[in-house]
Amino acid sequence: QFNSFVNVHHESHPRMEKATPTSRSPMFDKLIAGHGFAFEHAEPRSHAFMLVDHFIVDRAYGGRFQYQDWTKVTDGMGAVRGAWTVLKDMDPETSDQRRFLSQTATAANPVCLNCKTQDHILDWAYMGDEHDAAKWSRTSNVVEFARDLNHPLNCFMCHDPHSAGPRVVRDGLIHAVVDEGLGTYPQDAQKSELITMEKVTFQRGGEDFRSIGLLSMADSNLMCAQCHVEYNCNPGSQLSDGASVGMDDRRANHFFWANVFDYKEAAEKIDFFDFRHATTGAALPKLQHPEAETFWGSKHERAGVACADCHMPKVKLENGIVYTDHGQRSPRSRIETTCLNCHDYWTADQAEYAIDYIKNYTHGKIVKAEYWLAQMIDLFPVAKRAGVSEDVLNEVRALHYDAHLYWEWWTAENSVGFHNPDDARKSLTLSIDKSKEAIKLLNDAIDAQVASR
Repeated sequence: QFNSFVNVHHESHPRMEKATPTSRSPMFDKLIAGHGFAFEHAEPRSHAFMLVDHFIVDRAYGGRFQYQDWTKVTDGMGAVRGAWTVLKDMDPETSDQRRFLSQTATAANPVCLNCKTQDHILDWAYMGDEHDAAKWSRTSNVVEFARDLNHPLNCFMCHDPHSAGPRVVRDGLIHAVVDEGLGTYPQDAQKSELITMEKVTFQRGGEDFRSIGLLSMADSNLMCAQCHVEYNCNPGSQLSDGASVGMDDRRANHFFWANVFDYKEAAEKIDFFDFRHATTGAALPKLQHPEAETFWGSKHERAGVACADCHMPKVKLENGIVYTDHGQRSPRSRIETTCLNCHDYWTADQAEYAIDYIKNYTHGKIVKAEYWLAQMIDLFPVAKRAGVSEDVLNEVRALHYDAHLYWEWWTAENSVGFHNPDDARKSLTLSIDKSKEAIKLLNDAIDAQVASR
């Protein structure tokens, strides 16, 4: 199992930028203008690199951390043994966040790292709150914190180190499921009653310190949801008045635990948005890899399929031993042990053809949604110069929020619609509808201004 985890999947494209003409999201940079993700937003690769790739991404540390040399980019074993065996710090004598390379950003913070590693599990209080017994918190110096971390995706994130039983350790997920009472499956009360999470709290010095979530049964949907979810891992602002929300606020470590259609209400509930668009000034969300919530209600989820069935299949060795492959990757790379387990009436070629059918269609809708969003964004400054009223511009900004949400969910989500093709189509066409509505508002207002002169 360990060897399968460190085995690099060389068919995945390393450091493949999403915002290129031939990639998933060709207009991403314009649509996300004003956010750090515009500096680099790459497709995922093997989990062995998840901590290393966080350290080197251009949006996080200003280029401070780099590979020791380019031969290390394929060293999955080195990345797992310790990030600092393959990386170097450009200035180990300092700990400030600053730009070492042009066209980089310094957007990293300690909450970002909680999905990449739990090396700090004994030094981090629940939700990253400050605590006398905690070495690190949400407000810690992120460069110093990074230097203290070494290993990606620790085994104990999903498996109890004593019993190997199923569990989760990500505090934001435990908070959403247990503290907020949303349950393990917010869309399905019956399934939430069947698969439960028990919060167990550990103390330090007689005070509550950290918590884990024990699962009533193994469920890879929940284990993977420690990271493959939409969540806040950053400062932002309040929707109500624009006031800043800093890392000292628990909202900077928050799991919405809602699908694309319920996200807006969940964000309004905690009064939060991520950033303002550089052109329109609209308050917008920034979505992160919402695979778990996307999967809810899909045909596969309703049929009882879980993440591991497709991404971590059982493998039988020549000696007859069966183990779970921990080299998480797309099922299309091993269709015989994933898709064909259920779809035994298909050939491997037919299964791959069906996958491409869904993903190609969804990608087409993503590109169309981007086109209409870009049209709206380009028209906005024209409307401002024409003297269109702030009331109309605010109506357009509200529509921009919706159009952005219903589009970006599917560029952030890593299946290109395959995890839930019905929701993908509904959401992306809603995005197009909202963009066209905003464009009509702007054009009508511009025409009215011209006619009044």
